[in-house]
Amino acid sequence: MSLPFVDVSPFLTKGSPPSDAKRASAKALFDACHDVGFFYLRGHGIPKEQCDLVLDTVRRWMLTTPDAEKAAISRQDAGVGSGDGARGYQRVGENVTLGKSDFHEAIDLYATHPVTPPAPPYKPIQGRNPWPNKEFESVFTTYIDTVLLLGAALMRCMAVALDLPEDYFEPYISPSFWVCRAIGYPPLTPAAMEKNPGGVSCGAHSDYGCWTFLLADDTKGALKVKSKDGESWIDADPIEGAYVVNVGDMLMQWTNGLFKSTVHQVVHLGSNYRVSVPVFFEPAWDAEISPLETCVQKTGGKALYSGVRYGEYLLGKVSTNFYAAPAGTN
Repeated sequence: MSLPFVDVSPFLTKGSPPSDAKRASAKALFDACHDVGFFYLRGHGIPKEQCDLVLDTVRRWMLTTPDAEKAAISRQDAGVGSGDGARGYQRVGENVTLGKSDFHEAIDLYATHPVTPPAPPYKPIQGRNPWPNKEFESVFTTYIDTVLLLGAALMRCMAVALDLPEDYFEPYISPSFWVCRAIGYPPLTPAAMEKNPGGVSCGAHSDYGCWTFLLADDTKGALKVKSKDGESWIDADPIEGAYVVNVGDMLMQWTNGLFKSTVHQVVHLGSNYRVSVPVFFEPAWDAEISPLETCVQKTGGKALYSGVRYGEYLLGKVSTNFYAAPAGTN
């Protein structure tokens, strides 16, 4: 099985009139999100040169920066120094999924919190991004702004797919409380496998928000998507000119399960250093997410999820990302 394709180009221009092309894109999106929860996104309009620059910036920083310089922007717990428990660099093994350490290093970046104070100490997720350098900041802020426009376009496509007004979701995503990770995956060597018996670079998980736009180098066989029957894994290999996009938990709740927030993992067994940059397009921090009535009626007439405020949901998830279970526990 391979992932389906969706062309978002008819929705890139906000306010453009209804068209057969829009309806075709919306149907393709609905089918992909309902059947798989993952798809290849074409027609996004983001230049290859910009994508290559983002990946090259991450690779160069990860592979050439001394450990002491990396440590200077390390993630710290909220209230410690300038930490907020979320933003900053994580060394290999520091990020945790389901209580077990992952085998990658990363820089985690977040949108500015609505009540970020002018100076530390910071409460959880209320800090400021510790940028590695001015070049990195410039490349990433430009890129993230571009992807946010793409995320809004895909929300317009989703609205049409659900027979809603095209601008229906705009109040819920303005502004998006986005998240971006710059990730480096060393190969899972035999020594690494001894330390990480599960043999994964990033453990099985679903994503939290609306859409994940994955930019990655050309490494094949690393990203694995859980099959519909839950019995196997599908390779979601990169395709030039397309993003790998997946549905997040908030879209699954909004659609009362019509859209699937599919479990996935990374297993990088190759010999190269893999780089990926997912941008997570999320609702606004204070957005209230509950099943849409139109989706409830299409799924048996009963809401499967209670309402949730996105920021509170995110806080609950992030609080478990950096603390491994004690040895000997499952």
